[in-house]
Amino acid sequence: MRIKSKIRLLFALKVWNVRQADASAVLVADDIEEALITMDNPEEDSSSAKYIENITFPSALIEKTFGDPDDRDKYELWTNSNDECGVKCDMLMAFVKDFKGAAQILEKAGYTQFTPHYITWYCPQAFTLSRQCKSQCINRGRYCAPDPEQGFSSGYEGKDVVIETLRQLCVFKVANETNRPWVWWDYVADFQIRRPMKEKKYNKECADGLDAKKIEKCIGDPDADTENPVLKEEQDAQAGKGSRGDVTILPTLVVNNRQYRGKLTKGAVLKAICNGFKETTEPAVCLSGDVETNECLENNGGCWQDKAANLTACRDTFRGRVCECLLVDGVQFKGDGYSHYEGENQDFICTD
Repeated sequence: MRIKSKIRLLFALKVWNVRQADASAVLVADDIEEALITMDNPEEDSSSAKYIENITFPSALIEKTFGDPDDRDKYELWTNSNDECGVKCDMLMAFVKDFKGAAQILEKAGYTQFTPHYITWYCPQAFTLSRQCKSQCINRGRYCAPDPEQGFSSGYEGKDVVIETLRQLCVFKVANETNRPWVWWDYVADFQIRRPMKEKKYNKECADGLDAKKIEKCIGDPDADTENPVLKEEQDAQAGKGSRGDVTILPTLVVNNRQYRGKLTKGAVLKAICNGFKETTEPAVCLSGDVETNECLENNGGCWQDKAANLTACRDTFRGRVCECLLVDGVQFKGDGYSHYEGENQDFICTD
């Protein structure tokens, strides 16, 4: 249960009051922007002690921004324009192509705000004139990427990867300025199909159909001894902000400013994004078969059921199953929906 209040009541009292309403766990969302604090210290205020000693169920305080779902979920993908880095690159591109449809549906309907990011590194000042830096970097060693083929004698060079990285960022920037940020997904997916490195077709021709002049202006001069504002912003963004942490590996997915830990598959990522929506406000794609796994199928989700009457307290949602006593023919079953007892005098079986 989620509660907020402008009146700064004791945390323990708030939690206790919600518990009296038969909640099995409580999240208290702060109503002002502030760092997390110790909610109740019995040594400072003895009035909360009588409540604290009776709170034996899960309860926690969360920040205001985490407790207030935005109208849009914000997520970012730290990726790579190099398609010759082996299994990791193949997995990443497979995800981009598979997730593209869902991403564009969410973006076009205004449910999400997506931002792509790319990691580059810089060449130490003492080595900017070396063969390695010249082949792997642009803008005099400021932005670099490893050689795709791990060699300097043939094929594409690291600087080719950096330039394509910059191009993909500029594609997103120009598309975003025209309120069509979802075009990035088309460009990146098509680029991998039409212009893969292994077929020696890795070049700017994939940008056909977009405003080429704006893209080229955004890219600037890769040979200039100056900062590129787009790539500089990307390097700065790698540093952790708030609860996100530094971005050091590829791929990295960030959902609502928290690094995602899970499988990079369409269903798993979609589920993580959909968790940010308030119940009943989620888009239809969040209720699709890619997200719904029906946790009620195994052991009835651990919830109460009456097999003879074909009744169950288990209700499946994309956030997971919930056990809720149901309303049948105008009769509200009571309890909190579980099929077992937890301690003395705590009947968790639904009854009418």
